[in-house]
Amino acid sequence: MKEKKEKILENVFIPAGENNLRLCNIYFDEKVQKVVPLTECLFRWNEIQYEHQRKNLAAQFLAGKIKDNVISGNYLIAVPGGIDPHVHFNTPGFEFRDTFEEASLAAACGGVTTIIDMPCTSIPPVTNLENFNVKLDAVKNKSYVDFAFWGGIPGNDFNAQRVERNVKELVGAGVAGFKVYMISGMETFKDLSDEEILTASRLVSETGKPLAVHAEDKKTINSALEKYYNAGLTGWQSYCYARSIKAESEAVRKLAAAAKQSGCRIHVVHLSSGDGLEIIKRAAGEGLLLSAETCPHYLHFTQESFKDETVRNYLKTAPPVKLESDKEALWRGLSDGSVIFITTDHAGCDPDKEKSSSDFSKVYGGIPGVEHRMPFLFSEGFLKGKIDLEKTINLLSTNAANYFGLKGKGYIKEGYDADFALIDLWTAYTVHGTDMHSKGKYTPFEGIKFNASVKKTFLRGNLIAEKNSGGNTAGIPAGKFIYV
Repeated sequence: MKEKKEKILENVFIPAGENNLRLCNIYFDEKVQKVVPLTECLFRWNEIQYEHQRKNLAAQFLAGKIKDNVISGNYLIAVPGGIDPHVHFNTPGFEFRDTFEEASLAAACGGVTTIIDMPCTSIPPVTNLENFNVKLDAVKNKSYVDFAFWGGIPGNDFNAQRVERNVKELVGAGVAGFKVYMISGMETFKDLSDEEILTASRLVSETGKPLAVHAEDKKTINSALEKYYNAGLTGWQSYCYARSIKAESEAVRKLAAAAKQSGCRIHVVHLSSGDGLEIIKRAAGEGLLLSAETCPHYLHFTQESFKDETVRNYLKTAPPVKLESDKEALWRGLSDGSVIFITTDHAGCDPDKEKSSSDFSKVYGGIPGVEHRMPFLFSEGFLKGKIDLEKTINLLSTNAANYFGLKGKGYIKEGYDADFALIDLWTAYTVHGTDMHSKGKYTPFEGIKFNASVKKTFLRGNLIAEKNSGGNTAGIPAGKFIYV
C-alpha cells in the first residue's frame, strides 16, 4: 500500500476563541495529524487587522525551507471547511437550472467542503430508498465537495404507514434529516397539512433526526394572493405582502406546538423575520427542540431593495426578505446563538429564462449563493463587529457539524478531516455574476464589495480550489457521500 505523504501548511493563523488567533503550522494527510504553534503567544485580531501589522509580524518569523510537501499559508487565516446544510444542486432532473458538478465547484471556490442537498429538487425526489439510490448514483463522481442528503416527506398521497417505512429506510441509508413544506409550489413535492406535519414530527422524532420545515402559513398566503391577483396585482409588493411576517410567525407558532407534542427536533429553514425568531427563542426557553437558520440575503437586503430593478428579480426567494428591523433582529440572533447556523438555500437557474419576466409572480424564486456565503459573513459580520471570529466560524461550519453529527468535520483538530479554507481578510473583492462557478451566473450581490475572500480550499488534504490573479483553478470532483 502506498504510504500517504504528510503535508505541512505553514504560517497560518487559526482561531483560538473569541477574537484571538494562534500562529501555527498544520501537519496533515487526509486527516489533521497535528497543529504546532509557532509561539506561545495568542494574537488579538486588532493586532493584525491592518496589512502593515500582518507584514511586521510575518517579518519576525522565518519561513521554512522550500519543500514539495510544504504549502505557504502566507499568514492568512485557516478555518474549518465550510458546511452548508441547505442547498439545491438539482441533479438529477433539474440540471437545466444547476448541476451537482457546477454547484459543488462553486461551493469549493467559496470555502465550502461539505453540503447537505435538499430532497425536493430532484426527479425523483428523495422520498424513499429507491429514489435515494437513484440520486446517489446520479451524482457519483460529480461533486467537488463532500455531501450528504436530506430525505423528504411530501404531501403527495400522504400515508402514515408508508411514511414510517420510508423514514426508517432513509435513516438506514444515512440521510441527515427530513424536509417538509407548509406551502409548496412543486407538483412533485407538495406541502403537508398541519395534521400531517404533526404526524411526520412524531415519526421523525423516533429516529432522533431533525425535521426541517419551510415555515410559511399556506392559508394566510393564499387568501392574500387571491385578493391581490384577482385585482390584477402581480408585482413584488403583492408577493411580499402575501408572504408576510404574519405568514412566517403563524407557521413558526404551529411548529412550536408540534415540537411540544412530538418531542421532535424541528428546524426552521431560511428564517426571515424577527417575530419568527422571538417565537423560537421562547420555545427554546421552554426546552423545546426548535431551532433556526438564516441566509445572507435576509441579513443584507430588505423590501426596499425590490425598488431597484437591477436587483428585484434576482432577489426573489420564498420567503422574501423583510424589513430593516427583521434584518437587525436576525443579526442579533446570530450573535446570541438563537440562530444556529447560516445557510444559502442555494437554488440557481438560467436568469435569462426564469428571472427576466416583468410579471413578478412568474419569476423563479431562488439565489445561487453557495460561493458567497463565507466571504459575506466574514466581511459583513466579523469585520463590521456584528459577530466575533469564533461565532463566525461556528456559524459557517462547527455548529452544523455538531447539529447533524458530521464525524470528522467542523474543526481543525488532530484526527479530523483535513478540510480547511484559507481566508484573506486584508484584500477586498467585488462580486460579479460573471465570475461565479454555478450554472446561474447572477446574484443580488452584484457589484457589492466584500472585504474578505477565500484563497484556497482543501478537502481531506487535497487542494480543490485556489483563487489567483487569473481567477479560480480547481482539482477534480472527488467529493464523497457522507453517511450521517
